[in-house]
Amino acid sequence: MLLKIPNVLNKEQVHQVKQVMLAADWTDGNVTAGYQSSQAKNNLQLPENSHAAIELGDLILATLAKNNMFMSAALPLKIFPPLFNCYQGGGNFGVHVDNAIRQVPGTPVKVRTDVSMTLFISEPDEYEGGELVIEETFGSQKVKLAAGDMILYPSTSLHRVTPVTRGRRLASFFWLQSMISSDEKRSLLFDMDMAIQSLRNKVADSPEIIQLTGVYHNMLRQWAQT
Repeated sequence: MLLKIPNVLNKEQVHQVKQVMLAADWTDGNVTAGYQSSQAKNNLQLPENSHAAIELGDLILATLAKNNMFMSAALPLKIFPPLFNCYQGGGNFGVHVDNAIRQVPGTPVKVRTDVSMTLFISEPDEYEGGELVIEETFGSQKVKLAAGDMILYPSTSLHRVTPVTRGRRLASFFWLQSMISSDEKRSLLFDMDMAIQSLRNKVADSPEIIQLTGVYHNMLRQWAQT
C-alpha cells in the first residue's frame, strides 16, 4: 500500500521544524546506511543523537499518535525514531531497499521495517528534482509532496531519490514495525476501517455497522503480532 497522509504537520509546525533543521549541524548521510545503500547514497543527515533530531522526532511522533489515518494504515507496534536528511547540490539516493532490521541506537530494541515513511519539510517549489521514486507492481510512482505531507509505503519496495539540482530538499524519514506484517492484510484492514468510518459519518450506528466493526476487530485479533 502506497498512501499519502496530508497535513501531518501544520504550517506552524513545518516552519518550526525547518528552522531547527537549518540551524543544526549536519553529517554525511552514510552514517545510517547499510553496505548496499552506502554505495548509492549522497546526502546530509542530522546526527541521530543530536538535540535537534531528538526534539523534532518527538514532535513528529506525538503528532502522528493523534493522526487517525496513520494509525489505521500503519497499525504500529514499534517505531524507529525519525531521522532527518537534506539533499542539495546534486545530492541523490540511488535505487535501494531499506534494511530489514533497525536497532534503535543506544538500546537493545530492534525494529523490523514493515513500513517506510517520508515526511516532506520543504515545499515542492523550493527545489528542483528530489522526487521519491517508488517501484510498485504497476510501475514507478514519483512522489513530491507539499511540506507537512507524508508518504507511507512498504519497506520491501525498491526506491530512490532523484538528484536535487536547485535549492534544498529537507525531509524526515523513518520506519515502523506493524502489528500486521503483511502489506496485503494491512491494506484490507485499512480499506475496511475507512469504509466503516465513512458509513458512520453518513448514518447512525446500525446493527450492520456494528457487525462490520466486529469483523474488523476479529480479523485484527487473528492477524496481529504483538
